[in-house]
Amino acid sequence: MSKPRVAFLFPGQGSQHVGMGKDFYDHIPFAREIYDEANEVLGWDIARLSFEGPKDELTLTCNTQPAIMVHSHIAQTLLREEGIEPVMALGHSLGEYSALLAAGALDFRTALLLVKGRGKHMHEAVPQGGGAMAALLGMERDAVEAVCQEVEGVVEVANYNAPGQLVISGEREAVESVVALGADRGVRKSVMLPVGAPFHSSLLTEAGERMGEVLDSVEFLDPGIPVYTNVTGKPIRNGEEARQMLKKQVRAAVLWEDSVRAAGQEDVDAFVEVGPGKVLTGLNKRISRGTPIFNVEDRASLEKAVSGMAEIA
Repeated sequence: MSKPRVAFLFPGQGSQHVGMGKDFYDHIPFAREIYDEANEVLGWDIARLSFEGPKDELTLTCNTQPAIMVHSHIAQTLLREEGIEPVMALGHSLGEYSALLAAGALDFRTALLLVKGRGKHMHEAVPQGGGAMAALLGMERDAVEAVCQEVEGVVEVANYNAPGQLVISGEREAVESVVALGADRGVRKSVMLPVGAPFHSSLLTEAGERMGEVLDSVEFLDPGIPVYTNVTGKPIRNGEEARQMLKKQVRAAVLWEDSVRAAGQEDVDAFVEVGPGKVLTGLNKRISRGTPIFNVEDRASLEKAVSGMAEIA
């Protein structure tokens, strides 16, 4: 019996929630070891913040990013202990660091320090409240891009997440103007996102430059499996290419739909969202409807994923 070909999907900012990771921490010694190591590397108690909040503090970019990556790393390690090995990995924005960690291009400490720096630079890029992001449901790519061109100020498409599900990013007033215009142009629903900065927009150019200096200071190994990058939607297979894509990623749009479609062409039997929440699970049901998807964020969902994978095999 052959093992199913599985793609691991790693979530990004916006998937965080108070309590994430606690079930693993309370019942699995390895999880406690990882949180202890993360506390040491970061210099603050990421376990307490993840488990207890407060929500506003957890949502801060500089806190959210390492918290999500730590949770995802524990989940993917536990999946592998159950014999579920990915043949490729994809990460949504921040999740690309988790994907490269899972692929062996980075070790845990290095990845955590990179994410700590990324969160810091992105958090400091724009004054708190000066930038915003919003999800628009029901409009296609060309229509959203056109509306962004109509309003004054900086606003751009940041995430091409799924058919009819895009995210815009930029100056708060410009984002709100697009949301208002969209209501008359066919947007079925719009949601302002709980993020601390206008990610993947030109407002983060300086943050991207600072992050580039950090990325140049560490070693990247060649990933052991293909990692589909946000910037191009295509797989990368060597460490230097991974470094260059991460440099561009801070201000470039996330081509998530393109990435998932490209991965799906490689005879994937199942996708697994590895980390907090089910954001990517929801998107995948709109992109790759015929392929099963599971999520793993605690022991119950891990058990369900392992059982589901056994049925596919």
